[in-house]
Amino acid sequence: MTRTAGSGQEALVFDREPLSAATFGALRDLLHTHSGIALASHKITMVQSRLAKRLRILGIRTYEEYLQRLEDPDASEWSEFINALTTNLTSFFREGHHFTRLVDLLKPAYAESHRLRIWSAGCSTGEEPYTLAMTLLKAFGASASIQILATDLDTAVLDTAARGVYPEARIEGLDDAWKRLAFLRGTGEQAGKVRVRSELKQWISFEQMNLLEDRWSVPEGPFQAIFCRNVMIYFDKPTQRKLLKRFHSMLEPEGLLFVGHSEALLDNSLGFQSLGQTIYRRKAAVP
Repeated sequence: MTRTAGSGQEALVFDREPLSAATFGALRDLLHTHSGIALASHKITMVQSRLAKRLRILGIRTYEEYLQRLEDPDASEWSEFINALTTNLTSFFREGHHFTRLVDLLKPAYAESHRLRIWSAGCSTGEEPYTLAMTLLKAFGASASIQILATDLDTAVLDTAARGVYPEARIEGLDDAWKRLAFLRGTGEQAGKVRVRSELKQWISFEQMNLLEDRWSVPEGPFQAIFCRNVMIYFDKPTQRKLLKRFHSMLEPEGLLFVGHSEALLDNSLGFQSLGQTIYRRKAAVP
């Protein structure tokens, strides 16, 4: 158990601090307004557990006091609040069929333009964009003109992603050829860790982004593919629809959208054609 500078008994009190339904509702509303994440009502225990750590760090005794700190949208605690309540589960080559099909689907676009621009929206600790870079390096070579934008709301996971250093156990399931292509093994104090090779990192730009912002700070010009996997499951239906329309506008004609295996587009009016395996192609403009 993590303890504060005070007594162990005080830390235990913080761990058992009750989160009232009213305060939970207010915190849930704040999270939804600022991030689009729609927490179910049964998540109250999870929220209490995760925010208890912030109460201990800040030295405050009630969740009501914590809520007051968030009333200012520019408060420094906002990033910690978001980081505490977002879930980041990822791995290299997660839903591996997406990367296999990506290469085949992108070959015509690359033959025409000789450049690729891909957006990993919700990149977490970086495994997805690095897998994209690995896949494209193998398919198109080191001299290919490739840009990968990797964004996430959570600043803590972005720091991990930008460093590109992982426990060696994270790549145990990869074939040796991928390990040689993409990683350097640590020695000395870095033993037991691996670092992503600079040849891959140079293709990726990591940026903090809230997908609900009115204006996205993304480079101009369309993307050939957008990966937004296992992100929309945390949004309500109106937010999902709004986001999909914006993705449509960011893709070039015939561009590709990849979503998670438990996600599906809402209906056929959003301008996407299903290619199977939660892969979609941009079609006509959305009305």
